[in-house]
Amino acid sequence: MTETAKTPADFWFDPLCPWAWMTSRWILEVEKVRPVEVHWHVMSLAVLNEDKLDQVPEEYREGLRTTAWWGVRVVIAAQLKHGQEVVGPLYTALGTRIHNRGEGRSKETIAAALQDVGLPADLLDYAESDEYDAELRASHKEGIDLVGQDVGTPVVAVPGPGGGRIAFFGPVVTPAPKGEDAAKLWDGTLAVASIPGFYELKRTRTVGPIFD
Repeated sequence: MTETAKTPADFWFDPLCPWAWMTSRWILEVEKVRPVEVHWHVMSLAVLNEDKLDQVPEEYREGLRTTAWWGVRVVIAAQLKHGQEVVGPLYTALGTRIHNRGEGRSKETIAAALQDVGLPADLLDYAESDEYDAELRASHKEGIDLVGQDVGTPVVAVPGPGGGRIAFFGPVVTPAPKGEDAAKLWDGTLAVASIPGFYELKRTRTVGPIFD
């Protein structure tokens, strides 16, 4: 199958979110078993929650004002200065260190991830800079405008009825399915996306993220 025949999937993430990380590992597995091409975009938990900090548990508020900006700012700076193609690999490097290795959201973690993918160390300077916040907010808004306000990260957009795109929060899954299980979940995602008026399936989570 040719490159142009691949199904596009747009994926919005904040590297801090463990559930987005689970979903991202699933969709990378989908690329191996279905003709799918993933396009990576940043969204921001800090932006998502900035108008409702009074509703957020106190232990998370300060992080949303400070450290929650670091990763997404560095990713958007890397995208703008070095191209869209660096976003996926940088996300993988960040997520592996933050989630699988438990290194946390420190600047040292971000610096190590930049080194992992061969990006310049001075991109870390953008962690506390608002220079590209307009572009970050625009990327965030694009995903949220597709899916609506009552969601978090990840947001996945796929082809929908009438040739447009339809977006969902999720799928939320753990551990990340592999092989044919990954393919079946993708096929189901496309199936529900094809139904006009479909909005939601949900059940209570009984386990946390299971990292490989």
